[in-house]
Amino acid sequence: MDKRVERAADLIRQARHAIAFTGSGISAESGIPTYRGAGGVWHKYDPAKYASIDYFLKDPSYWWRFFRELRGPLLQKARPNQGHLALARLEAEGHLPAVITQNIDGLHQAAGSRNVIELHGTARRTSCMDCGTAFPIDEILPILDREIPPRCPRCEGNLRPSVILFGEALPPDALEKADHETRAADLVIVVGSSLAVYPAASIPEMAKTNGAGLIIVNVDPTPMDSVADVVFHNSAGTVLPQIVARI
Repeated sequence: MDKRVERAADLIRQARHAIAFTGSGISAESGIPTYRGAGGVWHKYDPAKYASIDYFLKDPSYWWRFFRELRGPLLQKARPNQGHLALARLEAEGHLPAVITQNIDGLHQAAGSRNVIELHGTARRTSCMDCGTAFPIDEILPILDREIPPRCPRCEGNLRPSVILFGEALPPDALEKADHETRAADLVIVVGSSLAVYPAASIPEMAKTNGAGLIIVNVDPTPMDSVADVVFHNSAGTVLPQIVARI
């Protein structure tokens, strides 16, 4: 692996505008389950219900019950791992202008990354569908112990997560920022993504088509392994600190 680590470090050193594209695999090392992998969330919760805006509007209690039982406690306990910290260090040292993430857990920001583009929103906030007030999720978690679905503390209206559910468009501002970064990129570092969820997965594809280099760090094979410059089928917490140490 040493030669691949050195090759990846060289690519990052030489890049004028490198970006990272991250998925749930990087957060799995912080104790947050992936969606599709072994033991993933969708093996227990039906994505047609849990992740659908249509079903949420029909029965929001299903999503909030899932959040109370699983996601909420995990988000409270999860801390950035060595993979998150390595990406933050790359940004701090001027090698990584942006992180584009499919994740909703806020761990990149907690690690110190400052320019994080959240394509699927964030589970750290919720908002009222009636009055529009936004609340940190920590203010809502105690309400879940009393009632599901929770009601807005301000107007008793319906609360919804600040995440993008199936049937909803990705946020235009995040897409615009991601498109700008992708078009400027001459290197993409994919970390912990299966590259199977679209339209988000089209970002590394577009960058590669535009001539950008490609580094993939993912435990399992991805559809883009064959066109990548360097591939690591290892955890981000193992590989990324080694790469950063060589730069």
